[in-house]
Amino acid sequence: MKHILTALILLFAPATLAADLQVIDGDTLILNGTTYRINGIDAPEAGQKCLSERGKKWGCGDAATNLLYELTNNANVTCEELAVDPYNRIVARCFADERDVAREMVANGLAWAFLKFSDEYEMVQERAKTQQLGIWRGPSQPAWEFRAKRWNTASQTAPEGCPIKGNITANGRIYHAPWSPWYKRTRINTAQGERWFCNEAEAVKAGWRAPIRN
Repeated sequence: MKHILTALILLFAPATLAADLQVIDGDTLILNGTTYRINGIDAPEAGQKCLSERGKKWGCGDAATNLLYELTNNANVTCEELAVDPYNRIVARCFADERDVAREMVANGLAWAFLKFSDEYEMVQERAKTQQLGIWRGPSQPAWEFRAKRWNTASQTAPEGCPIKGNITANGRIYHAPWSPWYKRTRINTAQGERWFCNEAEAVKAGWRAPIRN
């Protein structure tokens, strides 16, 4: 009888539905109102392009975001907190129906193993690299280098060197870092309460959120 009850509980346990989960990019998601940065990986940024084996550009950032959405959409998603990063996001190991999300992203060649902080997915990355999957189809700039380059360029012309744009839209207060695909087209009007931020933590603390892809 005990085994039957356990099976029924598992069968009818509520899954994490799309309304409870939002994907920001290939390595960040919001689950039940909490922002999680997935541990051990660094995915291409939303607006980032990579090169194919023939040297053609393709949207690796969009592909990474889409894969994370596919992995987590209508799945039972859980995240185990490991630490808190400088932007007050919780660094976590996340699972979708018992699949390690970070491992799946690296295995499909749509995230780099973030070896600076963890070697957990190093061997998974080597297999993806050997198979020339995703970002390994051609020479591509790692996400951390892509962000640094965009940040350095934008901060040279931003007020007081603070390049994050705090925009106010019909969807709320949204901030755009220099690597956001909407960064260049976003205009800041300080007279309407919009503002510039020096880092993401400052923007979040002030009530702005990152753009959500889905």
